[in-house]
This record gives sequence, structure tokens and C-alpha cells, in this order.
Amino acid sequence: MPAGIPYIIGNEAAERFSYYGMRTILTVFMFRYLHLMSSTIMPAMSKAEAQEHYHTFSSWVYFFPIFGAIISDAFTGKYRIIMWVSVLYCIGHLALALMGGPGLTPEQWLWLGLFLIALGSGGIKPCVSAHVGDQFGERNKHYMEQVYQWFYFSINFGSTLSTILTPWLLEWYGPHIAFGVPGVLMAIATLMFWMGRNVFIHVPPAGSVFLKEVFSAKGISTILRLGLVYMVIAVFWALFDQTSSAWVLQAEDMNLHWLGMDWLPSQIQVLNPILVMAMIPLFQFAIYPSVDKVFKMTPLRKISIGLFIITVGFGLSAVVQQWIDAGQRPSIAWQFFAYVIITAAEIMVSITGLEFSYAESPKSMKSVIMAVWLFSVSLGNIVTAGVNHAIQVHGINDVVKVAKELDDAQISNQTVGEWVIQSQPLVDANEWSKQDDGTAVLEVIIAGHDGKHGTDDDIRLTFNRFRNLLDVETAENEQLSATKEAIDAFFFESNEDDKLKEIPSDEEGAKLIAGIKDTAGRDIHYHRITRDRYRLVSDGPDGTSLTPDDVVLTATVERADPEEAERLKSKPYSWREKRLIELRGDEGERQVKAERGEAPETAIGADFTVGGLSTLEGAGYFWFWTACMLVAAVVFIPITFIYGLLAPAKKSDDESDAGESNEPPAAEN
Repeated sequence: MPAGIPYIIGNEAAERFSYYGMRTILTVFMFRYLHLMSSTIMPAMSKAEAQEHYHTFSSWVYFFPIFGAIISDAFTGKYRIIMWVSVLYCIGHLALALMGGPGLTPEQWLWLGLFLIALGSGGIKPCVSAHVGDQFGERNKHYMEQVYQWFYFSINFGSTLSTILTPWLLEWYGPHIAFGVPGVLMAIATLMFWMGRNVFIHVPPAGSVFLKEVFSAKGISTILRLGLVYMVIAVFWALFDQTSSAWVLQAEDMNLHWLGMDWLPSQIQVLNPILVMAMIPLFQFAIYPSVDKVFKMTPLRKISIGLFIITVGFGLSAVVQQWIDAGQRPSIAWQFFAYVIITAAEIMVSITGLEFSYAESPKSMKSVIMAVWLFSVSLGNIVTAGVNHAIQVHGINDVVKVAKELDDAQISNQTVGEWVIQSQPLVDANEWSKQDDGTAVLEVIIAGHDGKHGTDDDIRLTFNRFRNLLDVETAENEQLSATKEAIDAFFFESNEDDKLKEIPSDEEGAKLIAGIKDTAGRDIHYHRITRDRYRLVSDGPDGTSLTPDDVVLTATVERADPEEAERLKSKPYSWREKRLIELRGDEGERQVKAERGEAPETAIGADFTVGGLSTLEGAGYFWFWTACMLVAAVVFIPITFIYGLLAPAKKSDDESDAGESNEPPAAEN
């Protein structure tokens, strides 16, 4: 056995722990924690914005391998590039652990850390599995399959452990520890790789010879042919990687008590690596041989079937979201069934795709083709990020996010985003204006649709001395509040048991408010979001739905639940609960107790905002992606025939036997 293998296996386990640990909590962190990371409570990200940023980061992770492959194979060799980018990787984790610290805003720390991690991971991905193969020669190549099995096990072991641990660290110890622990593991991974420097087999870079082969007619032809297949597979990744974004956010609205324990929304992702390890032997030794008796399971046929299977899995998630939209709280077990389906698709598409790509590429281009394969993952995430960006409607939060800069001398009559704003003059430079109760406040006036101050469509924002938003006042607040009373009356009359009270459906709500209009005489729109949240919307001064002028009232039910309160009585406050109390004082403590069921009586709170909605949400969002995948799966069928026509003559009729090297790639979960 090559002496360097233990160092590589240990490095991979620690590196995958660090990456998946950070990635597992990233969406939930951006949605629920990021706005609490400074002394000023900023508005929380919308789900669409958090998903956009998550998939933008993922696209970087799978885009940079192209550069890592070229630099390592042509100039530096694999060992050097892995070491160099590992240091950047560690610095990236450090930046995430420092969020909320001095020097940069939490958002700036976040983006700095994510960029460095993407750069580091991108440099490692196309090199490390090939570096394993470099350690073997003719004398010991019979150990290679065994080593790659251990290599793949280390990937799944690291990801499984971190997916369970880091959400727990985030819940109880906060973002600094939750992001810091993966950083420590990455430092250990880097140290282990450095310790093996004297026992590794170092394959020198090919230099200009490599570049000539890549950009030769044969090299370009190979990339173009495989690119035809990868373009459709990119849609697979556009859906699959949403198990770490949209599915996590969906889990927050589900019943997370399952198998005798309370799961955290991020932890459910652990099902994927566990199912992968359990299902690979099932496919390898049972399903594939059985199907082969009916028709030959070539790689492209496996991929094609897998594309249809993931369509079914995502369709199930759409059905679950329909239940949530209908005011139900389905069990998280439904996501387990969806994970079983989508993991089967992953085995047929991802692992088969890696093997197919490795076999179809010339020996001199193995790393480059692996990088191009990874680029299909990047492309899928770019599409998902682009869709989530396109569905966001700008809102008043564009102004709230720069609350620290709302100084009279700088901001008066300036434009922030789409808004023309001016701050209310202070009494003098050292004294704030005060509300009736003596609270010191800053009032910021936003020019509405007409772009002029002093008119009826102005928006008034009230901040406290810490730049926390206290109130949003518009001309529609009174009408929306009156409309809320009609919805609330139905809710409180629906059942005497507080736990069984129901928010009206969209149809019921529309009937209840049919006679109530906004100040312009237009209908007010009602929408039930979940069993405990609903929304009332006035189209605002422009009279058009889903624009930045919409005035939105979001109502949240705070249920008095003595049983839940008693169950949680002995449970200490989480980091987030402690942080809310620290930042908001008595109001924060009231919010925390209400979320724990300790409210003295069931009540319905309300928050006003302007704009900021999404043009695609709820079950419609999931059905959109399901439809996209179904179209891509159908399109892939003729592409397999086109690929066969363009492919050069093979040594064997079986596509999986093509290629010039016996070195298998390490499949990455």
C-alpha cells in the first residue's frame, strides 16, 4: 500500500467535514441568524434571497475546479495547488467564524469567507482524487479499488458527522462556534496533507504539452460532445442542490419530531450520505443486474432514468408544500421518502456520470474532464440562483439595510436602491426627537411612487437609537389593520381549543374581506402562508400587484400552548433566543416566550413592510422546478442518440468500457 494513502484519506475526511459542516447550516444561518450578528437588528433575508446567495456560492465551488485543474496539470502539479488553496480554505473558515467582529460588516465577513472557501474547494476538487491515483504503479495497482472505496467512505463519513453536529452547534453555541469547528477541521486536514509531503508520489506538471492536448482538435471535440450531455445534467443539479436550501426552509414549517427525537431543519440532510452508502450496494448487486436481464443498462440509460426519478422526488416535495400552504403541518418523514427517491436519482446520475466522464475522456485530460463535469454542477446552481434572484421584488428593506448610515447630513434627499429618502431633522446634533412615551427615535421619510416628499404615498420609517426598525407607517396601515380584524375574528371563532384554531383558506379569506378596500378603492389581497401566518396586501399607489409599491401586512399567530410550554420549560434558551433577548430586551423575551407557547393567551401580531414579496413561492416554486426537470429528462433522450452518433469508434460496444486508463474516479457525494 502506498505510504501516502493514510494522509490523503485523513485529509479528505477532515476537509469534507469542514465543507459539509459549513454548507449544511449556510441557508438557515442567512435566513435566521445573519441579521442578528451585529448590535443593529437588520431585516432578515427572504427565503428567495437566502436561496439565491446559497446557490451563488455553490456555483463558485464548482466553477473554480476548471482553473484548479489547468493550473495543477500545466504548471504546479497537484500537491502544490492543494497545499496553497488549503491555506486559503482555512482563512475562509476563519472569516466566517469572525462574523460580527470589527472591521467589516457581517455580510462582508460572510462573502469574504465564502469566496475563499469556494476558491480553496475549487482548487482541491479536481486534484485530490487524481492525486490518489498518482500514488499507484504497476506493482501495487491492485490496491487501487480498495483505496478508492476508503476514499469515498471518508467523504461520506466526514459529511455525515458534520451534518449532524454543526446544526446542533449553531442551535446551542451560535455561529462563531458552528463555523469555527469546521475551520479547525480544515486546519487539521491541511496539516495532515503537509505531513505526507515526503512520502507522496509527485507527478510533475505536463506544462505546454498539457495545454496543447487540451486545446487540440481531439480535446475540444471531447469537451463539446460531453458538454452536450452535461447541459441537461445541469438541470439535475439545479434541483438536487436545493435539498440544502429550499428543502431545509420547507422543513422549518414541518413537524420535526420523528423517530423519537426533535430534528433541526438542517439535520435532515444527513439522510443523503447515509442513504447513499446504503443504496450503492443495492444498485450495484441487485437493481442493475436485474434490469440488465431485460435491457442493457448503459451509463447514458442509467442517467436518463435517474433524471425521471428526481422529477418524481421533487414532485413529492411540491405535494408536501401544498399541504403546508393548506395550513397543515406534515411530518418530516415525508422528506425522508423524498430523500430516498432523490438519492436513488443521485446514484444513477452523479456516480454514473463521473464514471462515464472518466471513461470517455483521453488519459491526458482526466483532470480537465472532471473539472468540466463539476462545471455542470456550477451551471445548475447558477440557474437556481438566477431564478431566485428574478423572483424577488425590491422592497423597503433596501433602505433598512443601510440604517447605520442614516445620518441627516449624508442621507437627506439621497437615493437608496429605488427609494428617495430624507431623515427627519433632529432637534440638534446631540439630541434625538422623541415619541410620546419618551423613546428616542429617528424618523426617515421615504418618497413613494411619485418620487416626491410630502405627498400621500410617503413611507415613514421609525428607528431607535440602535438603528433597529420600530415601525413602518404608510397610508394603507389603517385599512390593512381593519382588514386583519375580519380575518382574526374568523380565526378566534373557528374553534375554542387554541391549538386547533385555523387561519382561513385563500378562498374563505377573500370572502371575509370582500367589502373592504384600500385607500384607492381597490381590493385588498389575502393569502394564507402557513398554519400560523397569513398576508394582506394593498397594491399601493401604482395599483399593480407584486411591485416595490405593495404595502404588506404579515400576521403571525402566537399560540398559547401550555403543553408545549411545559415540555420546553426545562429546555435552556438556544443561542438565537438569548441573542434576541440581548438585542431587544423585554420585547425580545416576550417574543421568545411566545414562540415557546408561553404567551398568556393566543394572539395575532402584525408587521408592516413595503414591497419585498416574491413572484414565485410556496408549492408553485416546487412545481416550477419539477416541470423544468421533466422537460430536461424528455430532452435528454434524443441527446443520447446524438451523442452516440458523434462518438468515435469504441473498442467495445459497452460505453462504460471506453477510455485509456483503469484508474477510477472517486465519486463525491
